[in-house]
Amino acid sequence: MEIIILPIAVLLFSFIAIIHKNRFVRLFYFILTIIVLVLTVNVLPEKIPEVQGREEDPVPVSELFRIADDVFIDVPVISQLPELQRGCEVTSLAMLLNFAGADVDKMELAEKIKKVPFTYKKGGQIYSGHPNDGFVGDIRSWKKPGLGAYHRPVYELAARYLQPGQAIDLTGENFEKVKLYLSHGKPVWVITNTEYRKLPDSYFRIWNTEKGKIKITYKEHSVLLTGYDPQYVYFNDPLTGKKRKAPLHDFIASWEQMGRQAITYGDRLH
Repeated sequence: MEIIILPIAVLLFSFIAIIHKNRFVRLFYFILTIIVLVLTVNVLPEKIPEVQGREEDPVPVSELFRIADDVFIDVPVISQLPELQRGCEVTSLAMLLNFAGADVDKMELAEKIKKVPFTYKKGGQIYSGHPNDGFVGDIRSWKKPGLGAYHRPVYELAARYLQPGQAIDLTGENFEKVKLYLSHGKPVWVITNTEYRKLPDSYFRIWNTEKGKIKITYKEHSVLLTGYDPQYVYFNDPLTGKKRKAPLHDFIASWEQMGRQAITYGDRLH
């Protein structure tokens, strides 16, 4: 209230001090105006300093996208046998794509995945095919030379059947990111081995490819992850055609040994 009254009083007193005929009265109101001005300065509130706006700190992934303690996604199992003895990668992909709503089967994927020879000669050198360039060798029969495929040709194939931007290559991420997508109802295609544990070096051999030397194992295998809990990881195994589980820490070690290769779909979770 004082903030309104005091400025009005200043105006009124200064007006009287100017127009009144009696000089003593004018002097009185002049002094009164000065007193009121001093009071006005002391009563008016200080200016509130402006608060500079700033961006909110980004919400941690663990808060914005909660990772569940345990997850199980019911995905129908597809067996790679008998048609595709080496077709674990495309069969696991078929399960993922079918769950995402794509109308495609393992045989179509086996036909369309990019392929490279098991071995070939170039410039006087003999090279082995690189599994990141395409499926190496024969996908149908163990009687013919072959190995399999890594994430790159599988991701490229998946992208052909999903909406633009919906195929997600998680290769190189840690297993917490895999759990994040599982927590949001998205199965995850991965590369592991048939023993679901870290393998000794004796299981690996060196291949000479055009891109350089790489370590490969004939134990390489692909499954579709469908869940986990504190002790186990759950997956669809195309080789047995069954839903299976393996000790969580052993499975993670096998997955990391094979290069942390993983593919899923949907909106990217940062």
